[in-house]
Amino acid sequence: MFSPDNNSPIYLQIAEKIKSDIVSGELSPGARLPSVRDLALKLKVNPNTVQKALAELEMRGLLFTERTNGKFVTHDTGLIISIKNDYAKNIAESFLSSMEKLGFSNDEAINYLSNLGGEKN
Repeated sequence: MFSPDNNSPIYLQIAEKIKSDIVSGELSPGARLPSVRDLALKLKVNPNTVQKALAELEMRGLLFTERTNGKFVTHDTGLIISIKNDYAKNIAESFLSSMEKLGFSNDEAINYLSNLGGEKN
C-alpha cells in the first residue's frame, strides 16, 4: 500500500515504491504495469504525477515502454540485483551506525544480529 508523506515529492515516493516492488520480486522482470490512469486511480494522485514517476524509473533502466502495449519491468536482472544490494548495504550501514551509537562495536553488532536470527529459526 502507498502512503505518501511530506518528506519528498509524491512522484519520487511512487517511483521508490515501484522500485521496491521490483527489487523485492513483487513485480517480476517483464511484468506489465497497470496503465498510468489505473495507477493514478489506485494511488489517488494525478496521472501526471504517475507519469513523472514512471519516466524516472524508465530513465534509470528499471522500466521500458512497448509503444502500444504499455510499460514493463526490465529484464535486466543484473540491474535489479545491483539495486537490491544497494538497498541491503544502506540497511546494514544504518544498523551498524545505530548499534555504534548504543556502544556496540561492529563485531558485537554483527554477533547480536546473528544471534537474533538464530532465535527466530
